[in-house]
Amino acid sequence: MTISKIFIDLKIAEHANTRKLLRHFNVPTETVDSVNTVHAYVRSTSDPVSTGKQTLFITTNRGRFIRPCPGTQTYSCCGYQILHIGTYCTMDCAYCILQTYFHPPVLQYFVNHEDMMIELDDLFSNKKVSRIGTGEFTDSLIWEPWTSLSQKLIPRFALQSSVVLELKTKTAAIDNILRLDHRKKTILAWSLNTPRIIRSEERATASLSARFRAAAAGQSHGYPLAFHFDPLVIYDGSETEYRQVIRTLFSHIRPENITWISLGTFRFMAPLKKTIEHRFQDSKIVYGEFITGLDGKMRYFKPLRIGLYRRVVEAIRAYAPDVLIYFCMEDDEVWQKSLGFTPSDQGGLATMLDESAIKNCELER
Repeated sequence: MTISKIFIDLKIAEHANTRKLLRHFNVPTETVDSVNTVHAYVRSTSDPVSTGKQTLFITTNRGRFIRPCPGTQTYSCCGYQILHIGTYCTMDCAYCILQTYFHPPVLQYFVNHEDMMIELDDLFSNKKVSRIGTGEFTDSLIWEPWTSLSQKLIPRFALQSSVVLELKTKTAAIDNILRLDHRKKTILAWSLNTPRIIRSEERATASLSARFRAAAAGQSHGYPLAFHFDPLVIYDGSETEYRQVIRTLFSHIRPENITWISLGTFRFMAPLKKTIEHRFQDSKIVYGEFITGLDGKMRYFKPLRIGLYRRVVEAIRAYAPDVLIYFCMEDDEVWQKSLGFTPSDQGGLATMLDESAIKNCELER
């Protein structure tokens, strides 16, 4: 995907970060005094979801940069925090919730980094073990060709010892950050799937082999790593293909360098089905055996989820018996039947993840 139009918030038109960002583009720009103008432009096109991926709105974050992850009380939540650097993504995944989460979805980048750094300094001063990431409302590294944000964040996190930053991506855009002094306070994390799902459902993302090469490069430069098999998709042959992905993963990465691996099966809010059917007409992922979950999302029938989880966990454990595996948004029954324990048995999911971060990222309690 490429940027074809840029809107600039009038309030930050002369901001230094705005000027730096604009140097990377030679496309039409327009200064506006309201996001409504941007929304109207996107909605006026035949495919607002795609248009939003090519329309960049340079603006400020008028709320908090640091906020809790929007989990749910009905499933185990990990206590993750979001560093809200921007919204939406230039890549195009069929299952992406952001297509219907924002109305309409628009690619936004927040340039008031001075406010973000104040919030981070407050977080660091608490001296409390915390996990925070930039990859909830956008991909952490799609901004690398245009900004130096990660190059600012990684050294900043390296100067403290209680908070770990996770950069989660489907790209291989790590060249600018490999040689930074990270002191293990930044985790490089990749979303993984089978080559079949990447080809059919993850447009404009890095190939699986490119992701593994990038992860291996991060490993060689001492970065802690993480991997997220989310969403796992059930289809004929999926178990065999996920086992192959896991086999390839551990041919590139040593288990001791992995901080955690998360698992989550495909789930979606009901409105997303129509979006996928319209925009990904060859996709079959919404036609599985789904029921309405406790959070109102459509989920695979629980025995199907548990069956796939067991096979994936078994495959990972064959290579990495001690690596922390956790589920994103699953209940105690799934944990017990898939992993043999519940988070409460080990002090809660947040505690499990904190302990792994302390061990692998050299955090101080």
